[in-house]
Amino acid sequence: MKARVIETNEGIQNEITVDAFDVFARNIRDKGWNGVDSMIASGIKGGNVLEVGPGPGYVGLELAKKLCLTSLTGCEISPAMLRFSEKNAAEYGISAHYVLGNCMNMPFRDKNFDAVISNGSLHEWENPILAFNEIYRVLRTGGRYCITDLRRDVHPLKKAMVYLSTQPKEMRPGLITSLNAAYTASEITELLRHSDLRSATVSSNFFGLCITGEK
Repeated sequence: MKARVIETNEGIQNEITVDAFDVFARNIRDKGWNGVDSMIASGIKGGNVLEVGPGPGYVGLELAKKLCLTSLTGCEISPAMLRFSEKNAAEYGISAHYVLGNCMNMPFRDKNFDAVISNGSLHEWENPILAFNEIYRVLRTGGRYCITDLRRDVHPLKKAMVYLSTQPKEMRPGLITSLNAAYTASEITELLRHSDLRSATVSSNFFGLCITGEK
């Protein structure tokens, strides 16, 4: 198992790359690979939901469409991504609120959300422990969280299969750098042990990880 290779801690900022990523994220959504079903299965039922690192917004928007959330808020580090998430929310007809912010110091008051979700963002967090602590802080007592991401130890055959199916092709190198920056289940378990989300459950699936729990 190779050591992690940090990809970025600033999100995708380039406008051209963001445009290609939006196409990629729509394809992932259409294949049902964006973690929404895992989030619902984890016990998230609605209320005021925060999405950490929404990118173009499809994960939270699909969740809102399926669960009729009271509110959907996104905290995103990339201004370029924020513009896409706002555009996509308008196309969905969902009144989501997206703010520019860092997951290690989110601009929300304590105990503000019923649920926190995130998909495909964890491997970019500069300090996951601080981000986990922030998730705990903004959750209400009894609130649930579900964080899904890639995992670095995915089987090479699965990696090749997903790589070849990734569209647009310009996103394929980014898939590899994201996988190289991703965590294993044991690494995440150790990080969680030092955070306020120490009681979380970590599970592996076909191509990634799922972290779930309740405050």
